Amino acid sequence: MASVRDAAYPDNRQMPLSRVLDMTTAPTTSAPPVAPVRAKEPRHAMMPMAWAVVVAALLLLAIGLVRSSEWFLLLWAANGIAVAAWLRTSRTRDTDLIFAALIAGAALCGEMLSGADMVLALCLALANTVEIVLAVLLARRLAPALNFATVTGACRFLLATAVLAPIPAALIAGAAMAATLDVPLLIAVRGWWASHTLGLVVTVPLLMSLDRRAAAVLRNPAKMIEWIVMLAVVCAICSVVYIGQSASLRYFMVPVLITTAVRLRLPGITVALAIIAAFALSAIAVGLGPIGLLDRSLGEKILIVQMMLMFGCAPIILVASMLEERDRLSRRARAAQTRAELATAAKSRLLANVAHEIKSPVAGIIGIGELWASGQLGPITPEQKDMAEMLVRTSRQVETLAHDLLDVARAESGAVKVEIRPTDMCGVIEDVRRTTALRPEARALDLQVDLAEPQLIALADSQRITQVVDNLATNAMKYGATGGLIRFTARRIDDRIRIEVIDKGRGLSEAKQIELFEPFNRLGLERSMVEGHGIGLALSKRLVELQDGSIGVVSAPDEGATFWIELPAA
Repeated sequence: MASVRDAAYPDNRQMPLSRVLDMTTAPTTSAPPVAPVRAKEPRHAMMPMAWAVVVAALLLLAIGLVRSSEWFLLLWAANGIAVAAWLRTSRTRDTDLIFAALIAGAALCGEMLSGADMVLALCLALANTVEIVLAVLLARRLAPALNFATVTGACRFLLATAVLAPIPAALIAGAAMAATLDVPLLIAVRGWWASHTLGLVVTVPLLMSLDRRAAAVLRNPAKMIEWIVMLAVVCAICSVVYIGQSASLRYFMVPVLITTAVRLRLPGITVALAIIAAFALSAIAVGLGPIGLLDRSLGEKILIVQMMLMFGCAPIILVASMLEERDRLSRRARAAQTRAELATAAKSRLLANVAHEIKSPVAGIIGIGELWASGQLGPITPEQKDMAEMLVRTSRQVETLAHDLLDVARAESGAVKVEIRPTDMCGVIEDVRRTTALRPEARALDLQVDLAEPQLIALADSQRITQVVDNLATNAMKYGATGGLIRFTARRIDDRIRIEVIDKGRGLSEAKQIELFEPFNRLGLERSMVEGHGIGLALSKRLVELQDGSIGVVSAPDEGATFWIELPAA
């Protein structure tokens, strides 16, 4: 078999066992050589070059359309598009270098084709390249997740990247334009910074927020109609305010934007802000715009509008980011709740199955133990009788645990049915007091009952609420017997009936009170002489909640404990 294996697989690859078992003779011909699989090229391998071409076209368009000395004050969306494209498409150092080289070459070509002289073209191309590269580096450094759907990510980009990245570029471009175009340095720097910051604030969030999830939302016809209506309202208001020069409707802009952010979230509000910026700056370029700016120069009007848009866009984007983050956290919470409910249901099924499997053999053990202790299986010694009785007691504890587990499983799965009807809580308390008084552990205890009224009628399941009060009394006997007193009280508080079981034992600290109603948590008393499994209070809490009630405890160390139940009054 070894020779057959070596002949069939000369490259020492392991042969499947099924092939070995099926092979009766050595193969006469070898399999044809398998051609090496060529790795698929990344789907976005050409994206940097494509975006560089787009940026070059935008640069040429922006420079070619404006021939005045204040052309640089217009919205410069090309750099924002380049930054967003770089952040979305480039993931490695090699592609970063390629993208930077293509951007620099595209900027230089655009400047030279626009008719600028060589020195100015080189300086402006350098300024654009520095701004784009710095914006990408700052975005990756300050907001590595590149997620505008969080308040933190949006704040870091808007307040750091968009504000800081254009400053070095503004200094370079301002100095070049001051030297060649005879533009005051301060005006040139201020104009470049304002226009390019606005371009980053408007363009980058827009392109970064348009993803598959946004496209999936738009496939919903109702949502598509809502998008069309909201953006149509934005366009109508912009037309009236910036082209019709009506000052009365500009106050409606903020409510409309907030409504757009609430309804369309981040993708919709970024599109709306881009529409507003396009309307405002286009109107300024053709000599229109808000009435209050008509008596100013072109440069002043453009600068003022850019500053207004920049400081108006950022808060609205943050509002949309906050809503997006809230939606994301809500989705996570719902998913976690679903997983928790499934885990709880699985645990409840397991508990129910375990309880059922335990009950039958334990019942048999109890029966045999009782027969043994009574002497029906033959003569026994006193020591054997004690052992038989201990066996029965231990088995009954296991049986009680099985019943409690089954009750917990039923309560958590909603299988417990409660019959809500008017129930006399004074009678329930008296029944529990009598049952408690018959127990051997209660012989040294003073059991008191304090009823505010002779009849206190609550809406409850009489059997289940009796079980709950009995659990509280049993706990008071186990853990509060050192005080020598258990008091049962009942009174009316507004439209609720409040029942209290009070003991004067050692009490509970605040930390233990938090863990008190957790199942199987005995608060560190697992190794104590007090019997229990830590299920009674968890079961009691669930039973009370099923009856539209509440349960709690008031306690302090060395001051006893007061367990209370509140139920709706009839």
